[in-house]
Amino acid sequence: MSEEILLIERNGAVVELTLNRPNVMNALSRALTDLLTDVFKELSADDSLRAIILTGAGRGFCAGVDLKELSEDAGAIEKMKWTGRDSLLDVIRECPHPLICAVNGVAVTGGLELAMMSDFMIAAEEARFADTHARVGITPSWGMTQVLPRLVGANRARQMSLTGEFINAQKACDWGLVTEVMTAEALMPRARALAQQIAETERLTMGRLRDLIRVSEDTVLKDGLAAEVSLFGTHIAGVSQEQVGTNRAAVIKRGQSITANEE
Repeated sequence: MSEEILLIERNGAVVELTLNRPNVMNALSRALTDLLTDVFKELSADDSLRAIILTGAGRGFCAGVDLKELSEDAGAIEKMKWTGRDSLLDVIRECPHPLICAVNGVAVTGGLELAMMSDFMIAAEEARFADTHARVGITPSWGMTQVLPRLVGANRARQMSLTGEFINAQKACDWGLVTEVMTAEALMPRARALAQQIAETERLTMGRLRDLIRVSEDTVLKDGLAAEVSLFGTHIAGVSQEQVGTNRAAVIKRGQSITANEE
């Protein structure tokens, strides 16, 4: 397992994964996405593991898929494992160990989808959340249109996805996207404490409870995810590198403007 773009630390029955591309806000390159997928496959097969914590290095949790790579690397769009049995979404959802996401900074678009693959999220006060799929020009394929409405409600999901507007950590907590908000210093200690509590439960019962909660979500979610993936496949086939590059520049300019206004 590489420790260059993904840091892996084992503490007893708990594993901490840290996205480690801080200079690009931990954007998901093809290499990082593939590595995450492979790591979760390995962790899924580890019966001694009880819980996983996922966070990001630096100021951001994850800025989403690396749009710079998609716009500049010939064939990158076709090479990404967006969907299918080996997609990051399916591998994480099928992982038997609970996943806690500790959102330390911005979680945007694919980064927000990654966070929503967890069993639950906690956030630092500095965390910010947004869905900019409509601004980037790429249809979601990792559950945005199906999971976000289940967490925050359809109207709030529409507001986030149709506008691309950022919401802060406290609003995310009020809306039900995250369960707790705390200082940056307290984020990882709290995540570790929650993971340890999970590790102390009776494995079989905990697993059954987790599975039953998932059943309540999947009764309709499964069909919704399939519809999203189908539409994504049609859309991504017509997306060009030039379009991604142009839309990326506009998104970056907008993000810089928002940050400047907040300071």
